[in-house]
Amino acid sequence: MAIYDLYQMQKKLEKYLDENRFLHTLGVMYTCAALAMVHDCDLMDAQVAGLLHDSAKCIPNKKKLSMCAKHGILITEFEREHPFLIHAKLGAYIAKEKYGIQNPEILSAITWHTTGKPKMSKLEKIVYVADYIEPQRDKAPHLDSIRRLAFQDLDECIHEILKDTLAYLDGGPGDIDNATREAYSYYHEIHQNRKQEEENEYRKRNG
Repeated sequence: MAIYDLYQMQKKLEKYLDENRFLHTLGVMYTCAALAMVHDCDLMDAQVAGLLHDSAKCIPNKKKLSMCAKHGILITEFEREHPFLIHAKLGAYIAKEKYGIQNPEILSAITWHTTGKPKMSKLEKIVYVADYIEPQRDKAPHLDSIRRLAFQDLDECIHEILKDTLAYLDGGPGDIDNATREAYSYYHEIHQNRKQEEENEYRKRNG
């Protein structure tokens, strides 16, 4: 297990984020730690991924695009049109190059923390969920129930987050990244299969 100096990382990161973003980042790190304890995930990896997940967030969009071009970071046409999304991929690059993070699981969790994707690893799920539920978040619907669910069942929690996210973003087909749609389809299928299994079990017991 790699050992990281979280204090030094925080001091360095604070220089590149505005106050609100840094407070959000600390909230995500602490929430990742709590979720990791409950769901049997490496505690240090979860804290590092949570701390660095938004390391590129405060970079201006034009600079995000130029940095991706300079460093060979592939972006989709949708990301080019919605450059605020690029901070996830660029954040993984910064975590590796500026903070010395070599663990591909941490880097992947940073990469996918905004859109999600099908078949997320446990660490990817934890960072995705923590970003949504950390204590300073107060705008999303159903936060109380989603926060409780996060400590009970990550897959069901992700399903509910993605469902609410799509409902919020569904102003038009061009407003939602394909990765988010694919993630919802995947976790919705898991949700539906579980419901069917529960119904079958209920019929067996009461048939």
